[in-house]
Amino acid sequence: MTSPSPRPPAPSETTGEPDSLTRADRLRRLAVVVAEIFCLVGTLVGIGVIGQRVEESAGGALSDDATLIAPAGPAFSIWTPIYLGLLAYTVWQFVPRNAGRSRTRATGWLAAASMVLNAVWLLVTQQGWIWVSVVVIVALLVVLVVLVSRLGRERATDGWERLTVDVTFGLYLGWVSVATFANIAAALVDSGNDVGVGSNAAVAVAVLTIVALVGVTLARSLGGRWSVAFAMAWGLAWITVGRFTDEPRSAATGIAAAVAAVIVLLAAAGSRGRARGAWTR
Repeated sequence: MTSPSPRPPAPSETTGEPDSLTRADRLRRLAVVVAEIFCLVGTLVGIGVIGQRVEESAGGALSDDATLIAPAGPAFSIWTPIYLGLLAYTVWQFVPRNAGRSRTRATGWLAAASMVLNAVWLLVTQQGWIWVSVVVIVALLVVLVVLVSRLGRERATDGWERLTVDVTFGLYLGWVSVATFANIAAALVDSGNDVGVGSNAAVAVAVLTIVALVGVTLARSLGGRWSVAFAMAWGLAWITVGRFTDEPRSAATGIAAAVAAVIVLLAAAGSRGRARGAWTR
């Protein structure tokens, strides 16, 4: 009596990858890795290791005292958790059991695009192309809105995924939402439209009103994600600090930024209250 021949090993036993992992999954997760590397290079440029620091590029148009709605310097420390989160996401999505999930498939290419656009923005500002940087950051904002909205389709499986994916991209979206308007103001000033003086405080207050409305809209459409609201409130709070402690000073702008921060946080709380089953983000 002959013994049965051993069965051939399954793909997962030879490669460590699930049978359901497709070529598209492998291509996407590799693209995210390449995008992360490109993003890291752009970051080295932005912090001055390779090129000029962002606040010194474009003739100082993007410095923290260039316009009335530029956040004070410490606000930009929020990039540390965002960049660490992007690195963690890159590792997370590369793990075979995560690469084939519908959540990863829905967001992976958008995550890669966000990293590329981030680096492109930094490289563009090095050239002093301020209006081009506005186009890039608006595109980044759109990508992040779509990405975070897609995260709402499926619950995170554990706390690590929630931190690595939901919180990372929530902070990213919240900060870019504020930074987009600061970038537009910088482009206007650089073009000779003097939004940065006290006589134009009314314009700054109007812009901050729009930022608050954006925060309310994001809270309602995304279920009141705390990470988005916190990052927006963080940026707005540092605009307040900047207008009371640095040039150009403007009490009206500082107060408007503080009120906008409170509105954004209340909108997030209200949206979560209406959705009793909202996930913790």
